[in-house]
Amino acid sequence: MKVCDYREVEAQVAEEAEGVTVRWVISEADGAPHFSMRIFDVQPGHGSPLHSHWWEHEVFVLAGTGTVTMAGKSSPIKEGTVVFVPGDVEHQFVNEGDDVLRFICLIPHMWLEGVAEKHRPA
Repeated sequence: MKVCDYREVEAQVAEEAEGVTVRWVISEADGAPHFSMRIFDVQPGHGSPLHSHWWEHEVFVLAGTGTVTMAGKSSPIKEGTVVFVPGDVEHQFVNEGDDVLRFICLIPHMWLEGVAEKHRPA
């Protein structure tokens, strides 16, 4: 079991994303068998690069305002917004507000790559 304030977890600079930090608040290192929980802080005027990968994201916006772009379509996001990004879909999160854009992002562990395809009904 793990119980802590997220601010006790070290913020790391996100790869290839100036002005973005990530805290891995729950991960395999904590004994979580399937998913990791991350908290991102995106500074005003910054964002993640436009990118894609096999895994999905489940996102809950905690604070701030911005835009999520998926498959070429942009949508506004703000506190309380939920976002599902399917795997292999190009996406980007950008802070377009004056305050920090903070969101929770859940992702599967890397060993799960291909598992869903094997168990999906025909």
